[in-house]
Amino acid sequence: MAKSNEVTLETVSGDLRKKPSDVVVIGVRQGREGPELAASPLSAKASEAIQSSLALLGVTGAADQLHRLPGVPELGAEVIALAGLGKKDDAESLRRAAGSAVRQLAGAATVTLALPAQDEAALAAIAEGAALGAYAFHEFRSTRDGLKAPVATVRIHSELAGSPAAKAALKKAAVVGRYVNATRDLVNQPPNALYPETFAAAAKDAAKSLPVKVTVWDEKRLEKEGFGGILGVGKGSARPPRLVKVEYAPAKAQAHVALVGKGITFDTGGISLKPPANMDEMKSDMAGAATVLNAALAAAELGLPVKVTAWLCIAENMPGGNAQRPSDVMTIFGGKTVEVLNTDAEGRLVMADGLVAASQEQPDVVIDVATLTGAQLIALGDRTAGLMGDEGVTDALKASADAAGELMWAMPIPEELRPTLDSEVADLANIGARHGGMMTAAAFLREFVGEDATGEPISWAHIDIAGPSFNNGSPYGYTPKKATGMAVRTLVEYVAGLAS
Repeated sequence: MAKSNEVTLETVSGDLRKKPSDVVVIGVRQGREGPELAASPLSAKASEAIQSSLALLGVTGAADQLHRLPGVPELGAEVIALAGLGKKDDAESLRRAAGSAVRQLAGAATVTLALPAQDEAALAAIAEGAALGAYAFHEFRSTRDGLKAPVATVRIHSELAGSPAAKAALKKAAVVGRYVNATRDLVNQPPNALYPETFAAAAKDAAKSLPVKVTVWDEKRLEKEGFGGILGVGKGSARPPRLVKVEYAPAKAQAHVALVGKGITFDTGGISLKPPANMDEMKSDMAGAATVLNAALAAAELGLPVKVTAWLCIAENMPGGNAQRPSDVMTIFGGKTVEVLNTDAEGRLVMADGLVAASQEQPDVVIDVATLTGAQLIALGDRTAGLMGDEGVTDALKASADAAGELMWAMPIPEELRPTLDSEVADLANIGARHGGMMTAAAFLREFVGEDATGEPISWAHIDIAGPSFNNGSPYGYTPKKATGMAVRTLVEYVAGLAS
């Protein structure tokens, strides 16, 4: 599988003519009295001239707005681009403005971002936005005619240029950007290219140069060891399922985090067949597994002193002659039985196997990530992930999401939902109350989280990314159309927080 081109991130200070670029980007903020230039690298006279013309040019400073103007000799660029920063003065507005500008300037080889990078946090946000904005997925095009290549080099104008803080910020931004984009690449793959066997191979290939151990369970080992959830979901496909364990175990690790990801490489719904409309989007039903894989790899490349174990629960849900049927009973790894009332509630079955396997190693915390329910979109929309589980973990994840600029919202798991999962023939059923379905699914998953060495439940959280993992609308900020890479940055931030 082809990998996306990676942008080169640099810092520059002083006279921009010494390092000319194709475009210099200057920020415009939505001030109380109208649009205003922010941190302009232009001379006072040139800045005043542009400032006085903003309203006439239709420049408002709104997020995602980009206006191109002819360049001036003092900037060493043929084009000036005015990028909207919005109303807020925070790291996320810088991250989005940088990503939006770099995304919209595809086709330019070198771009200088002269956005307000006065401190390390601002510089880091701009660098990360640039890394996320310089993305395109062209792997399956027979010709690149008419396609604009992503920006290859981004220079960030800052007085911090060349400092240890700047170098550290650029390194982290490059690593995080690389693994978010690798997640996007996996999710954007067509299902005839990415299926359980090739997904497992891609995980092994991605980990080759890192201090990471990858173990793959094929269908024979899954059957021998009793992974009934993954096997049951994958029975209808000619492409057998896989379980992949990706383990990063640094010396003197300060904690152990287990990440469990849903990896349904294509979801037809099985016998409980989905409607044909928009079924093509179901290639993205493996976004959770792609997310936990790349979060673990990012932690390894950053050298974070935390053990991270990612479990990728991979299957293709097809309505073949051997497919599981409504009313079948599956035995999950560890012995619990589940009556399958709806074969389109398959993600929780593969996740159950993964949660039990992860729990057996008694990590300090288990976090699962899945495109689990359509109810998530109804409750929280297309851009906000649902966050459920133990309050200590969900609070820390929400703080990490806020710091990373990702939208997550904590939801409860009401006690009345668990009885709706009761089955007359098995330990529980795979569907329960329809209303509050996102939370009902979380109640199901919680049943498979194990205990620690003291007999207490392992700390756990569930992240439902059904909506925000795949963008069907127009691109915005640093977010492209289709795969978004949602939750990788939050998980890296969370693991880094445990290290500190």
